[in-house]
Amino acid sequence: MLKNDSGLYAAFKAKDARFDGRFFVGISSTGIYCRPVCHAKQAKAENCNFFPTAAEAEEAGYRPCLLCRPELAPGVSMIDATAHLVYRAARMLEENCGNGQGLDEIAEQIGCTGRHLRRVFAAEYNVAPVQYLQTCRLLLAKNLLTDTNLPILKVAMAAGFGSLRRFNDLFKKHYRLSPTALRKQVQKEKKHNGDITLALGYRPPYHWEKILNFLAGRTIPGVEAVKDGEYMRTVHFVTAEGTPVYGWVRVGHKPKKNALTVTVDETLLPVLPQVLARVRHLFDLHCDPEVIYETLQIMNDIRPGLCVSGTRVPGCFNAFEMVVRAVLGQQITVKAASTLATRIVDTYGTRIQTGVEGLTHVFPSPEDILALGGDVENHLGALGVTGARSRTIYELARAIVKKEIDFDLCVQPEEEIKKLMTIRGIGSWTAQYIAMRAMEWPDAFLETDAGIKKALEPYTSKELLAMAEAWRPWRSYATINLWNTLY
Repeated sequence: MLKNDSGLYAAFKAKDARFDGRFFVGISSTGIYCRPVCHAKQAKAENCNFFPTAAEAEEAGYRPCLLCRPELAPGVSMIDATAHLVYRAARMLEENCGNGQGLDEIAEQIGCTGRHLRRVFAAEYNVAPVQYLQTCRLLLAKNLLTDTNLPILKVAMAAGFGSLRRFNDLFKKHYRLSPTALRKQVQKEKKHNGDITLALGYRPPYHWEKILNFLAGRTIPGVEAVKDGEYMRTVHFVTAEGTPVYGWVRVGHKPKKNALTVTVDETLLPVLPQVLARVRHLFDLHCDPEVIYETLQIMNDIRPGLCVSGTRVPGCFNAFEMVVRAVLGQQITVKAASTLATRIVDTYGTRIQTGVEGLTHVFPSPEDILALGGDVENHLGALGVTGARSRTIYELARAIVKKEIDFDLCVQPEEEIKKLMTIRGIGSWTAQYIAMRAMEWPDAFLETDAGIKKALEPYTSKELLAMAEAWRPWRSYATINLWNTLY
């Protein structure tokens, strides 16, 4: 539990959105815990206890508020965690809470023993990993019960509970009411139409149009589309049992609620936590804009308006898709890269039926590219991809399949950048760009980029690199801010 000081209570009393997700407030007089932005009747200071995570609040016996809904609180970014390993473990628990993956499996993936992970996790978050995982499952189930009309059995399975009985027992134990009773309390009558729509919160400000325009300029037709202020794409996952799952996702914006809406095809229910985790990554929902702006506002001393609070770094939904697109975009225009990517999708992607106009294929998997074999240059060359870039794409696919490079929430992104640069055809620009968008690395910088140079004329690359030292550890955000000034 955090120290019960006047500063935290002042933030709670002010409903300050900058603190949303950074702590939770347990109200001893009601037994309920809230987000700092909750608009319920203000609790007295002496009745407030403060917790760094929802899991710790629940471990202390508090149940989530039905008004502010703690399951919608934004998370924290990688740089916020004092231990990257613990941070990564927490994110993996959130992403895999629905597939039954055990803690020892997660520990192996991040390169440590289960015993070590339990020890450092408890030291960082004050709860055991299994308790954190249980809270992730309960909050996901609560979100589904509140915002959808899915049958309760499907809710239990999607949230990772092995049986309906276990789900009911745990829900009653922690939240002191049954899943059915909660649904009756909070949900209006709605017809289940086969789609699932949930909300994911963020810390304002959030420049939705900026990130949407960035993605719109780089969409791969057939796989992605931006229309009517929303982002849509096809989705392909493989379940823990090895079953391929295909579907689509649509993301919109609710600025008055500081949230994005995420609508998914019901076929994706078995992999819903993974889908939500990828959406959070793609739209940078863990960002704390005020903390970043405190460092980057000095950019405005160079020229007013260079840095805008609330700017997000566009991530990616599919790491392989993004790295292929990055390689294709080397030394050619964004439009030309999209043309090549579309040809690859049309030839080697998997056609699916979505019922959504413009969404017809899923991007080829790394295994699909490896299956082309040693003459990959001939296959991709026929589509207009140079031989050198064809070999680079092939080597990237091999690195992903062999797990030689970690393209996800890696503990040491700078080490993965070095590995990337051992692949022929991957230079500093491409490696930094991949780290920024795929690895969620907030401190990447592209000093040789033409757009960066144009935004900061007449500085040289060497001068830009030296200047950017003052922008650490948020140089990825500085990069996006500079690009945004060009449009």
